[in-house]
Amino acid sequence: MPLVTAGVVVLDCAEPEKLAVFYKQLLQAEETEASANLVEIRAADGFRLAFRRDANATPPSWPRPENSLQVHLDFLVDDLDAAERRVVDLGGRPVEAKDASGPFEERGCSDPAGHTFTLRRTRQTGPKMG
Repeated sequence: MPLVTAGVVVLDCAEPEKLAVFYKQLLQAEETEASANLVEIRAADGFRLAFRRDANATPPSWPRPENSLQVHLDFLVDDLDAAERRVVDLGGRPVEAKDASGPFEERGCSDPAGHTFTLRRTRQTGPKMG
């Protein structure tokens, strides 16, 4: 048994209930715990994400070049366009504009509270050869 196991990723925000709704719908997750200051959800694959009330929370300012990314979430998707549309429909927004045409391997987004995350295309594996 490992000495340390992964627990839960916690995002500080002013309104954890509202942010939990965004991620529950994005990840098709279920709420597993709720209190006055914390809401936790679990996705079908077991990924756990929690939202902790912080009345002084301010959103990160990334992608401005003078600021570091600090931390963000990566979500794996098969269809970047569909996933980005879903983010926008749920109240999130794209934060990286790409000028070139055609599909991209990843796209930066933020949730309604300003936390950044990346939608990353899952790698397509070809058929086994030989």
